[in-house]
Formats: sequence, C-alpha cells, structure tokens
Amino acid sequence: MSASSKGLGRAVALELAREGVDVAICARSEAALRDTESALRETDVRVLAMPIDLTEAGAPAAFVEATVAEFGRLDILFANVGGPPAGTVDTFELADYEEAVNSNLMAQVKMCLAALPHMRAARWGRIIILGSLTMKQPVEGLMLSTMARSGVAGFAKSLSDEIAAEGITVNCVCPGRILTDRIRTLAQMRSDRTGEPLEVSLKLFDADMPAKRMGQPEELSALVAFLASERASYITGAAIQVDGGWTRSIT
Repeated sequence: MSASSKGLGRAVALELAREGVDVAICARSEAALRDTESALRETDVRVLAMPIDLTEAGAPAAFVEATVAEFGRLDILFANVGGPPAGTVDTFELADYEEAVNSNLMAQVKMCLAALPHMRAARWGRIIILGSLTMKQPVEGLMLSTMARSGVAGFAKSLSDEIAAEGITVNCVCPGRILTDRIRTLAQMRSDRTGEPLEVSLKLFDADMPAKRMGQPEELSALVAFLASERASYITGAAIQVDGGWTRSIT
C-alpha cells in the first residue's frame, strides 16, 4: 500500500487491517509513516513500514519485493500517490507537467507492473488504484491531476482487460471531496483568492455537493475493502466515484 501514512491511504490501511489483512505501507515522510505503523499494530496484524520515494528509480519494485519477502505473498495492491499541485494552465512550466506524469502516472504503473508477476503466479489478485474524479471529468484548478489521472484510468482499463481471465481484478476508486489535507489546501487556495476565511470556503464546498457535505476517509476505505475481497471477484475494469453525487457524467 503506497502513500499510506496519512489521509486516504492511512484510512485504507486501517480498514484492511481491521479486516485482518497483513499490510505493507510506504511513504516519504518517516515520522507520519511510523505513526501509522503504530496505529496498525494495535489491530494485531503483521505490518511492514518502509520509508521510500516511489518516484525514484527502482523504488516501486523494491517495495513490492520487500513485501513478498516479509509475508511470502502479495494478494492486494492499493496503488496510491499524492496528488500533484493545484493550478491552471498558466500556473505551470513544462517541468511541472513532466513531474506530474512521473509521480502520478508512472509511479502507479510501475507499482502495478511490479506486483503483477506475484499475482499471476497465484492466479489471484486485487489491484485497486486510487485516482480522483478527474478520471471522470475535469475539475477547475486541477489541470495536472486531470492530465495524469486520465492516463492512469486508461492504463487500468487496458490492464483489467488483459488479465481478467487470470483471477486478477483491476479497479480505480475516484474520490471527490473527501475531507483530507488536500481538500483543505484547495479550500485555502479559494480563501486566498477571495479573502474569505477558510471555514467559509469549506462550507461552500459542502453546499456545492448534491449530498450537501464532504465525505469522510472511512467512506472511501469501505469501498476499497470490498473491492479487495473475494465477493468483488466479478468487478473489474471499473472506475467508481466516491463523491456524494458530484460527478455529472452518466458513465
């Protein structure tokens, strides 16, 4: 489980641990990683916590191999990376686009490719990629996310088609406004632009949702736990939004 020291990644790690799943987590921030490791150990499962930057060459494969060495197998991959900076087309230089592709597309592709041989050997596996509702529609201020996440969605769909007969499912989970640090950052950007307090921007985010509230991380992690289970064996190639009805597209 990558990028699992805080936010949605941490919520998913805790959800799976409560279901009795031994978990391997990684993140760049060692302090946050160790805090999550301590919380996971309270659930009485085995835990591997590895400080690592998945954008570095060989890092995704190293994390997967360390997981297999620790637990002897790899059944579930939750591929998560932090979202790229918010902004518009005029905000970024060419290097920013290249960095978004490297960290938000290629890191997830590399994680999947590293995990795949182990799942194929077992003829069973669950690949769950955390994306964004930008996989479904553009979102104002999220130019880099829309670009990179669309590539992730295309990769996941193509991969699911190729390996469905091998007992391995591949699905994307597309969060909308889930109350995490990233949402607070986006709300702060609005406050900086308008001069209104952060609390006002957060309430406006609530009001903009059909559900009239933002989601909680546990509401997303429950879906991930289901997709990781045997009961979800006939669900593959899907991109499922968890967004309180915010996505307007029909498909």
